[in-house]
Amino acid sequence: MNFSDLGKMKQMLSQAQAMQGEMEQKLSETVVEASAGGGVVTVRMNGRKELLRLKISPTAMGSTPDDLELLEDLITAAVNQAGQKADEAMKASTANMLGGFDLPGLG
Repeated sequence: MNFSDLGKMKQMLSQAQAMQGEMEQKLSETVVEASAGGGVVTVRMNGRKELLRLKISPTAMGSTPDDLELLEDLITAAVNQAGQKADEAMKASTANMLGGFDLPGLG
């Protein structure tokens, strides 16, 4: 391996680190929203899958244990749906950044 090859490898590593930083920034800025139960429960999550907001409609407040169990199920469903949307947003963002270049483990 010569100095030219080492220089190219160092440049590629530097570019990869810059892309990783850009991806982290995009994940923080990407916001997805999902709801369950016809909007009874709505969650907002960023691309890093951090829950930003949980909104529960006043109509969800029931008085029986079954109502509480249903509300818990709706919250779970909304959070899971938001997580899936965050994954999809990340994949789309990664594909755009890589310009069609496929890296194993990123898609």
